[in-house]
Amino acid sequence: MSVQKQDSFKPYVDPNVALPELTIKAIILGILFGVIFGASTVYLALKAGLTVSASIPIAVLAISLGRKLLGTNILENNIIQTTGSAGESIAAGVVFTLPAFLFLSDKSVGENYFNYWTIFTLAVFGGILGTLMMIPLRRSLIVKEHETLPYPEGTACAQVLIAGEKGGDFARTAYYGLGFSLLYAIFQKVFHLIAEVPKWGTQQVNKYFPSAIVAGEITPEYLGVGYIIGPRIAGVLVAGGILASLGLIPLLSYLVNPDIIAAQLAKLNLLDITKPSARFGWDPQTHTLGNTAEAVYRAYIRQIGAGAVAAGGFITLLKTIPTIIASFKESLGSMKEKSESGISRTEDDLSFKVVLFGSLGLIILLAVLPQVPGTSIVSKLLLGVLVILFGFFFVTVSSRIVGIIGSSNNPISGMTIATIMGTALVFIAVGWTGQLYEPMALVIGGMICIAAANAGATSQDLKTGYIVGATPRYQQIALFIGAIFSSIVIGFTVKYLDTPTSEMMANGIQHAIGEKYNAPQATLMATLIKGLLSFNLDWVFVLSGVFIAIVLELCQVKALSFAVGLYLPLSTTLPIFIGGLVKGIVDWNSRRKNKESEDSELGKGSLFATGLVAGGALAGVIVALLTVNENVANSIGQFSAEHSLSEMFGTDGYNILGVIFFAIMAWVLYRIGSQD
Repeated sequence: MSVQKQDSFKPYVDPNVALPELTIKAIILGILFGVIFGASTVYLALKAGLTVSASIPIAVLAISLGRKLLGTNILENNIIQTTGSAGESIAAGVVFTLPAFLFLSDKSVGENYFNYWTIFTLAVFGGILGTLMMIPLRRSLIVKEHETLPYPEGTACAQVLIAGEKGGDFARTAYYGLGFSLLYAIFQKVFHLIAEVPKWGTQQVNKYFPSAIVAGEITPEYLGVGYIIGPRIAGVLVAGGILASLGLIPLLSYLVNPDIIAAQLAKLNLLDITKPSARFGWDPQTHTLGNTAEAVYRAYIRQIGAGAVAAGGFITLLKTIPTIIASFKESLGSMKEKSESGISRTEDDLSFKVVLFGSLGLIILLAVLPQVPGTSIVSKLLLGVLVILFGFFFVTVSSRIVGIIGSSNNPISGMTIATIMGTALVFIAVGWTGQLYEPMALVIGGMICIAAANAGATSQDLKTGYIVGATPRYQQIALFIGAIFSSIVIGFTVKYLDTPTSEMMANGIQHAIGEKYNAPQATLMATLIKGLLSFNLDWVFVLSGVFIAIVLELCQVKALSFAVGLYLPLSTTLPIFIGGLVKGIVDWNSRRKNKESEDSELGKGSLFATGLVAGGALAGVIVALLTVNENVANSIGQFSAEHSLSEMFGTDGYNILGVIFFAIMAWVLYRIGSQD
């Protein structure tokens, strides 16, 4: 970009205009939204392995609650969304990695580190690292490349704030979606008037198509996610689920003897072959499986899916190598720039000393804090140095990537995989192999994942601030505040959602994560770490997934989306696909009527879908927290209508009734989306 073009840019609020910005009311409201969206993102990421950007929804809410009720101006509203957005990004990084503590080789060691204080510490440190590293990069990536790096979510968020300042009313539709979703979720999760997971399948004895399953977790958040990501990505996701549930599972159920399946489950510590299992229907006397589909999924499909996800993430990372190199060079250049005296308000960043001393502080704290895994202070110092080195590199990468393709498409899983592989190579080089060093490798991978996710969100926030005329220093402070307060609730939410129900405990299951919540990315990270440091992966299954991903890329299909669908159960991806299908029909109708398709961020359909996601996820968190207490769970269970409806209509009728309610919700979403 030429200097002329850069100098010609004028923000919405002139640099010479001084408005209230980093105010108490803006910070408090931002923290509140960060807590809400952080908790709901934990739930959504654990369930579906997906997240939705929170900046625009929070901006919409800031306009309605902040501007209309508290009299906030555009710069305060920007601080609200900046503070609040940290919760969603940090929650995504935490959920994608830290539950892997539960799946490491030494279960007792992993479970010991999967505690609130370790999760909180790593979440805060990762969030701070992501923001720290963006301080010297802002001028380079946000200012100098304003016209070449669009930062789509950041630009759209700025448009929302400016429109709101001018009197635009976006919030009402989002609130409608939130209210509709909460009402639906109460009927579904409390009163059970709506079936949660309608399922139809064939029996193992079926000669032609054994153990084939079609199921759908018909929740509002999945419908909303599908609408937001659109038909193409949703279609690729469900394609992976179809291959697994209607292809691989029936095939393996037909070919593989139940004893071999049971032996593989025992190898994965999922089954004791000497005892009956209610989960898989295993009978040690008859050597039969009552739930062959679930057994095959756990024994084989998840590992095949893990291999595909790893390969898909790595391929995505390889595609960005030119961007990575350019980002790295640009970041080095930006760090060499000297600060000029007399800079304007809109160019006032925190000092580079904050970055330097903050990084040193993180290294020291990682070395001395007992909740951080490590064999000695020296080993933990190496851990801290690797975190800073990988952090600087991948924060740069993450920021530039989201500048081009947006936060929703940021391949943080691929970057985390690359970090874990690099860490494993360093560990092997110094002789650190085996189970003892698995938690340390996970700490590095987890913090980089959190930092990369938060750096992407931070970049979008700084872009928004640049367009509206915010003070960077105040935004950076708000991001630190948001990271700290959001992490408090994120750690709490993760631990409470992990609490097993009484039924799980009766079956010997100690953790809801891995059972009730799939946590696909975290499982993958654990598989990689264990395999790399012990040289003991089930390579036949992993490599099958790898070559599935390679074939898809050769067919010009995004392997990562397909791989996530292959890993997740069809019950998750099918309702997401329905949401994407609704979006596709809305856009098709718009084209047929010679109308422009609704804006992907600002349209009524997208805002209503955002409300569905937020409301459904929040309801899920609330119900999960309530049902942790057995007495409360029993009290809620008294309101359940599932038994009565099943007796009245039969099990199939009850499931069909649930599908009808879900179809009504999809129709409402279609009608609202068609209003644009």
